Amino acid sequence: MTHSSGPDEKVLLARAYLSAVVEPPAPAVIRLIEEHGAVAAADLVAEGEFPRDVAEEVEARRSHVSGARLLEHAQRCGVRLLGPEHDAWPGRHMAALARATDLGMEKLVAPVALWCRGTATEIFAEPSVALVGTRAATGYGENVAAELGYGLGTAGVGVLSGAAYGIDGAAHRGALAGGGSTVAVLACGPDRDYPAGHARLLGEIAERGLVLSEYAPGTPPRKHRFLVRNRLIAALAEGTVVVEAGLRSGAANTAATTDSLGNPVMAIPGPVSSANSAGCHELIRSNGGILVTGVNEVLEVVLGVGKAPEAGGGTPQRSTDGIDGNAKRVCDSLHFGRARHVEQLVLETGLPERTVLSCLTELEMSGLAVFGDEGWARCKQ
Repeated sequence: MTHSSGPDEKVLLARAYLSAVVEPPAPAVIRLIEEHGAVAAADLVAEGEFPRDVAEEVEARRSHVSGARLLEHAQRCGVRLLGPEHDAWPGRHMAALARATDLGMEKLVAPVALWCRGTATEIFAEPSVALVGTRAATGYGENVAAELGYGLGTAGVGVLSGAAYGIDGAAHRGALAGGGSTVAVLACGPDRDYPAGHARLLGEIAERGLVLSEYAPGTPPRKHRFLVRNRLIAALAEGTVVVEAGLRSGAANTAATTDSLGNPVMAIPGPVSSANSAGCHELIRSNGGILVTGVNEVLEVVLGVGKAPEAGGGTPQRSTDGIDGNAKRVCDSLHFGRARHVEQLVLETGLPERTVLSCLTELEMSGLAVFGDEGWARCKQ
């Protein structure tokens, strides 16, 4: 593992050590790093010279962690450490967490470091959308998640999710199928394939995107870590789409965090009888989520009106789109296969003859009307 283009070895060792000593979120340790720098902060923790608030976050593990061993293990697993000292650090996204912390939301503090499997760290410079939802997804939910992931991928927008069964997995697969980049944010070490059934999917994500975690390699998944992890999914995306979720769910937690960070929350509607869509409907009903039904609406929200690239499946076009009111009135009075005289059209539309003739010329040029021996008729489209 080489670090020639990044921070020096001392900084890497310090970040590795501190990231494994703490159980995120760790606001006191982050303040210690900001005040003294990573290397000095790690030395203070290792030597036991720290204030009481830091002690609560480091005392249990500070004597049982080796930064050097962690980096060696990471190298064997194909995992590398990313810290704020690296050019690839997602500083713009982490600034949102820092602002939230300054406002008193200390549970949203930025991570000490990120452990990454894969090389596509440039993904942080591109717009991304988080697609989240229930593990116990319905076929409808998985299909929508896959279509959204595919559409975002083809539009060049990254997809973030948590690699879980259900909505997460469908979103990642859709993004990969669309040729896009995708990031899986784990609630365990990035060297662990969790869930085990997604080992192959995680391997594909690492090859074409990124598998990352603030938890050091070897860290097992624990229930509380999933909720802590969700703040990173929310922070690394331009907005979050809740595809399918119950009233109480991890997806609702991610949505709430997204809102706290000032980013848009979107929700996909589902059948009113489906408990799996109740959380989405509540977001929409309470004005906590913007109703979206397809990828172009998602792109419009996160990129702005007029800036979203067309991702397919847009508004269906009618043959009469683009013609003015009078021409449309005349067109509506024409029939397929049954000719009408100009006099009949004048009486039916209530328009002057010269206007009807002008409209018929326009319709003929547009391929909507045809003149024959018996009069004017509508063209089949």
